[in-house]
Amino acid sequence: MVQLENTQLLKSAGYIDGQWVVKSSTFCVTNPYSGEEITRVSDCDANDATTAVLAAKKAFPQWAAMTAIQRGALLRKWYNLMIANQDDLGYLLSIEQGKPLAEAKGEVGYGASFVEWFAEEGRRLTGDTIPSPSANKRTVVIRQPVGVVAAITPWNFPNAMIARKAAAALAAGCTFVVRPASETPLSALAMAALAEQAGIPNGVFNVVPGLNASAIGKVLTQHPDVAKFSFTGSTNVGKLLIKQCADSVKRVSMELGGNAPFIVFEDADLDAAANGLIQSKYRNAGQTCVCTNRILIQHSVYDKFTAIYREKVHALTLGNGLEDGVDIGPLIDAKSCVKVQSMVDDAVEKGATLILGGTPATDNNVYPPTLLSNVTPDMKVFKEEIFGPISPLMSFQDEQQAIALANDTEYGLAAYFYSRDIGRVWRVSEALDFGMVGINEGIISDTAAPFGGVKQSGSGREGSHYGLDDYTNIKYLCMGGIA
Repeated sequence: MVQLENTQLLKSAGYIDGQWVVKSSTFCVTNPYSGEEITRVSDCDANDATTAVLAAKKAFPQWAAMTAIQRGALLRKWYNLMIANQDDLGYLLSIEQGKPLAEAKGEVGYGASFVEWFAEEGRRLTGDTIPSPSANKRTVVIRQPVGVVAAITPWNFPNAMIARKAAAALAAGCTFVVRPASETPLSALAMAALAEQAGIPNGVFNVVPGLNASAIGKVLTQHPDVAKFSFTGSTNVGKLLIKQCADSVKRVSMELGGNAPFIVFEDADLDAAANGLIQSKYRNAGQTCVCTNRILIQHSVYDKFTAIYREKVHALTLGNGLEDGVDIGPLIDAKSCVKVQSMVDDAVEKGATLILGGTPATDNNVYPPTLLSNVTPDMKVFKEEIFGPISPLMSFQDEQQAIALANDTEYGLAAYFYSRDIGRVWRVSEALDFGMVGINEGIISDTAAPFGGVKQSGSGREGSHYGLDDYTNIKYLCMGGIA
């Protein structure tokens, strides 16, 4: 039984052109902990996606023509409604995704902060005047919205990943179509309900839930009226979507996989480092793209740090995300549990030592936090993104080796390290080949900071004033006949 104060937030239809689209075909959304059905949602298809794109195209001229202040006022109303309904939105997110309720409410607040930020930042979307080479000319640069923006978002942050993209797009004057993950469509539809209540015009914000990700994705990547495509998800899927965008030369931004190192140097505050590692590794049961993947500990403090960290991990509480005091909820589904177990088995077979956890998941898809020591670079837990609560520990001798091990990956999203040596802080920060670096800090996401990676972790930045760049075109105006 879904328990909401605002029952209008539980939607089971797509939201296209300001209308709730009910389909005869539906799919089931289940609670990953209990396995119980929450509701059934309309299974939209490629035709619905096309309708949404055309609705966004139709709405674009009027939305783009509004002043930044007018758009910002509507976004601010949307933000206020998100905050007013934070408890309900967090509850919906927790039951469809599984993360602890406090964490889910935190995600809602984080997502809303992007709507607030871009409501204000849109009015600072400034251009330039450039000194002209001749007296009878003037050179002006303006920024204009790209047009219709399409997005595909993942299940691990079903609120924040949409808010981070949609807020920037709408603030820049673009219209927006999103296909949320089929595991977690309820958060997206609740956001649409609040956008409608805020007065955001029909066609400006559209949600197309559906099981056929491939068919909907082809529309969003290949339709000629989509000017920009944004994706958060795996690198393999991202590569495919980039190829699909190529024929129409769409602008793309990609926030893809990660393989984050967490380095503990011998001069670090070991207790603070262990706390930061808990935050980085076990948030959302390890199912985030910026989660720590590989833990590199300087040899001289390896045993001491491992003991401190093991004690803290052992104290974590597992269970139903709706229960008070739960630190780690379920993985998204049984398939994810099987994958995580296979990575543990691979590491142990290749010589890693299991020092905590490693037992199969419960029937509720809860996988125990697991510590592996003596990890080597040939193991899957070192090479691949884990997306689960495994902590692979390995030692290093010196700074150069730590940097080499950290950079030994095709990914480049986030990295973390702990040190109290100011010289080392600068050297390592500059040497790490990642888009974001946490220094003596395990939580790095911030509305005002540019989120994104390098190498095969993607391109483009979300959040901060840089976050508007991907949603605007730069137009150069050369004015003659002045003198």
